[in-house]
Amino acid sequence: MKVDLKRQIETYKASCGRFSVVTVPALQFLMIDGHGDPNTSQEYKDALATLYPVAYKMKFFSKQELGRDYTVMPLEALWWAEDMDTFTSARDKSRWDWTLMNMVPGWMTQDHYEEARKIVANKGSAPAIDGLRLETLDEGLSVQTLHIGPYDDEGPVLEAMHNSFIPGESLMMTGKHHEIYLSDPRRTPPEKLKTILRQPVTDAERVAPSPQ
Repeated sequence: MKVDLKRQIETYKASCGRFSVVTVPALQFLMIDGHGDPNTSQEYKDALATLYPVAYKMKFFSKQELGRDYTVMPLEALWWAEDMDTFTSARDKSRWDWTLMNMVPGWMTQDHYEEARKIVANKGSAPAIDGLRLETLDEGLSVQTLHIGPYDDEGPVLEAMHNSFIPGESLMMTGKHHEIYLSDPRRTPPEKLKTILRQPVTDAERVAPSPQ
């Protein structure tokens, strides 16, 4: 039976119009870093062209060699910049740094990854293979919501998350802005795109300085 991990892991579910405080489990991902506007950057295109061949090779290895089939997970990305206002008001994508990610099941090991990576690299069709890695991400306490609509309409949602909901809950932002792309933009109209927006946080009271 094929396993769909996004149905089993609760933090791959979110509600539109509502911010939720969740605890994200530690998960392992294929990761590749880059910089610049994802709409125009060749670096971004090369990263996508590398990430998915390895993801599917690992899936086929799991099915054929381990007898455990699973659905390849959706594309995810971490986003950050020196000035985080570029995500909310300015939306200056040329200044963004990113890590593209694809989650793989915990039963897939570093050896499985290395074998898949080697096979894909030998085919010569993965332009950014040298930058790919398998790594665990442990975000823990986070705030997330579901955004429905074009990616460029995320700004007001992030503004409300960062500047109203998070401080209103006595939380502080930590880590990097995280997006999970539940829809395929090649097949989904922009107004129907579904994206989970996530921000790792910590309890502000725990990190506040003690009174003298």
